[in-house]
Amino acid sequence: MMIWRGTILAIATLLLWTVQANADTAGIGKFRLVSGESYVVRDGTRSKAEVGGVLHQKDVIETAADGSVGVTFNDNTVFSAGPNSSVSMEEFEFNPVTLKGSFLAKLGKGTLSVVSGDIARGSPKAMRIRTPSAILGVRGTRFLVRVNEEKQ
Repeated sequence: MMIWRGTILAIATLLLWTVQANADTAGIGKFRLVSGESYVVRDGTRSKAEVGGVLHQKDVIETAADGSVGVTFNDNTVFSAGPNSSVSMEEFEFNPVTLKGSFLAKLGKGTLSVVSGDIARGSPKAMRIRTPSAILGVRGTRFLVRVNEEKQ
């Protein structure tokens, strides 16, 4: 009986690691639209954003004066970042079975249009957008936010 319990525990642990590895590879969303000079910064490396490219937690989206991107997240949230924008994906967790999770993005500059997805519907107060001067709590809606660069 003990051997079976140990085997079941080992298999469950292996399956959990496999699911986590697949989630890390699959990312938190995908680029559906990329226009102009648009980049993703991951682990300090900046590369061109591409349609179909995967977005990961802690990635930063950057667009130049002619750039814009559209991203669909795993919970069906849709982001559109306009020209001269910087958006950092601080936190993203999502359980597709329970529709529970958490979402935190930081808009450092530029514009961001959002249509919230399953996280905001399934977990009120779980989706937030941080700007230099405020934190927006998303309650299942559509909105546009703009952050102007401060002149110092």
